[in-house]
Amino acid sequence: MPASSFSVVARKGVCAVLVGAALLSAAPASARDGRNGALIGGAAAGVIGGLAVGALLNGAAPPPPPPPRPRPVYVEEEPVYVAPPPPRRRGPICHYERRKVWLDDVEFTYRNVEVCE
Repeated sequence: MPASSFSVVARKGVCAVLVGAALLSAAPASARDGRNGALIGGAAAGVIGGLAVGALLNGAAPPPPPPPRPRPVYVEEEPVYVAPPPPRRRGPICHYERRKVWLDDVEFTYRNVEVCE
């Protein structure tokens, strides 16, 4: 059975209380030890206290994971129907041509004549 976050925090809290009790129950430095005894005892207390506080802070529950990304949405476009254009009624196709028109047996001229097919 996996340990719950409460039991981990409680265990670390109990360890911190035991370390604090051990520090308080230690004999105070006497005058015969001089300054060095007090400095070493204070440094040891700071190190042990720092370890205890660090264990408490690091034992806190991790932040929750980020929310999941939204799922992609695919929209199917509706087909577009375009009606064909109505049939065009084509009339005759006409154009102009230049034709030779005889004026008499010898003379002629050119005229534009409309030709429809």
